[in-house]
Amino acid sequence: MKIIFMGTPDLAAEVLETMMKSGCEVTLAVTQPDRPKGRGRGVIKTPVHECADRWGISVFSPERVKRPEAVERLREEAPDLIVVAAFGQILSKEILDLPRYGCVNVHASLLPKYRGAAPIQWAVINGEEKSGVTIMQMDAGLDTGDILLQEEIPLAADETGESLYGKMAKLGGDLLVKALPMIEQGAITPVKQDDEASCYAPMLKKEMGNIDWTMPAVQIERLVRGLNSWPGAYTFMNGKMLKIWGAQAGDNAASGASDESACEAVPGTVTGTDKKAIYVKCGEGVLALTEVQYEGKKRMSAQAFLLGARIEPGQLLTKER
Repeated sequence: MKIIFMGTPDLAAEVLETMMKSGCEVTLAVTQPDRPKGRGRGVIKTPVHECADRWGISVFSPERVKRPEAVERLREEAPDLIVVAAFGQILSKEILDLPRYGCVNVHASLLPKYRGAAPIQWAVINGEEKSGVTIMQMDAGLDTGDILLQEEIPLAADETGESLYGKMAKLGGDLLVKALPMIEQGAITPVKQDDEASCYAPMLKKEMGNIDWTMPAVQIERLVRGLNSWPGAYTFMNGKMLKIWGAQAGDNAASGASDESACEAVPGTVTGTDKKAIYVKCGEGVLALTEVQYEGKKRMSAQAFLLGARIEPGQLLTKER
C-alpha cells in the first residue's frame, strides 16, 4: 500500500519512524516549510523532514497544500492512502478524495472529546483521568470523521503536557501500524462520532500561561502541568517574570504556610517558604511552587532559587509587571 505521510512536529516524526520500522511503504513525506529559528535565525528542518531524510523518503513542503500545484504533486504520487498526524494545514476535499482508501488522521484524544489543535495539553489542564489516541477517517469537518480505531491510556497524577505528548507519540505510531492492514483488508467498521459529546481543544497561546491567582490552587497546578513545556505558566515578581515549572496543590502544599497568614492574605501572596517550595495563596487553597525560573536566570528547584533570592511572607505575585 503506497502511503503519503503528512505531519510536522516530534509527535508526527515518531509516528513516521514507527511506520518505517514496521515496513510501511511511505513514498512521500509532506511537512511544513523549513523556518528560521533561534537567535542565529538559521533555517531548521521540521522533525518530520529530518525523519524522512534518515529513511530516504522524498519530502514535499508546500506553503499551502490546497493550491492546485500542490494537489497535482500529490496526485502524481498515486497514493493508496494518506496518513495525517499533526500536519498543521487543512486538507481540501480534492485531497481527501484522492487516495483509494481516503485520508486517515492520528489524533491525540479520545474523540469526540478534544477536537482541535491542542488535545494533549487540554486533557491535562481540565483534569482528565484518561486520554488516548484515535485513528480517524478524515472528512471535511474539524476532527469530525468516523472512528476507525481507538485506544486509551491513564493520566498520571503528575502528568504534564510534555510527558503526555511523549506517550501519545508512541501510542499513535503503534495504533496506526495496527490499523493499516485492517484498513487495507476492509476489516474495520467505522463508527460515527457523537457530536453532542464533543468538546474543542483550541490552539495554545502564550498569554494563557499568565496565572490568575484568584483561581483554585488545584486548577492552577493543572495549568502549570498542562502548559509544560510550552508555552509555560508564569507570574510576575518585583516587575520580572517568574516562570513556574513545577507546582503542587492539596494537603502537601500547605505544610510550609502559616494558617493565619494564608487565611488573611489576598490571592498571589507568598505565605511562607521552606527547603521544598514557595507557598502562594490562591482563590482556594495554597499552591507550592517547587521549580521556577526567574527572568534572565536558569530553571531551578525552589530550594536553589531561594539560596539567591530573598522572598518574605507577604511578597505579592501579580499578573502585571
